[in-house]
Amino acid sequence: MLGQESPALTLMGCLGGKSAVKEKLLSSNNETKKVFVDNLTITSLPDECLGGQWPIRYLRIGKIERSLEGCACPMGAVARAFLKELRVGQDEWVLVDTEAGVEHFGRGVPQGVDLVVIVVDPSQEALLLAARTQKLCTDLNKKFMVVLNKADTTASAYLHQELAARGMVVAGILPFIKEIWQANMLGESLAVDMCGIEAEGLATMVADFSGHRRN
Repeated sequence: MLGQESPALTLMGCLGGKSAVKEKLLSSNNETKKVFVDNLTITSLPDECLGGQWPIRYLRIGKIERSLEGCACPMGAVARAFLKELRVGQDEWVLVDTEAGVEHFGRGVPQGVDLVVIVVDPSQEALLLAARTQKLCTDLNKKFMVVLNKADTTASAYLHQELAARGMVVAGILPFIKEIWQANMLGESLAVDMCGIEAEGLATMVADFSGHRRN
């Protein structure tokens, strides 16, 4: 939806596929075992697993390709190792979009991040999930911020109240925008100016929350 070409390979594919990853990552209990090259940076990754164009590149960790092929644990292991070993340069950011839920906490993926952004949609399930995520962030001693998503005025007021009752403060709001919903439904690329003011404000808050560290 960002109008960029998808990478030819996933990161797991660049490592030799699921079998190779299992052998390399899941056969050892050594947490200090390195998976990638020394001084790993985005520029040292093969072009085949990078999409987009500078200054914005993106990659996919891996995905389930076939029925009955097993769980997604290898993808979690690759993501955890990648984030722990990646060296982030000055004024570089790494934004990690995890699947909905808290399974990535169980796989240790947030160990390599500076800040967790808890996205709360207007639903009771999202409120319960936010409370669980808050506890998991505390367990890992990770900073977190709460952002409301697709919230109109009424939903925003209610979510503020419910999150405050759980000891959580809302740092930002992304309102429901019909044009984004429509583009999503039709599979079209997003326009650059959609939610631009809110997104820029959110980026500023992320910098403030994370102490201006760029990871």
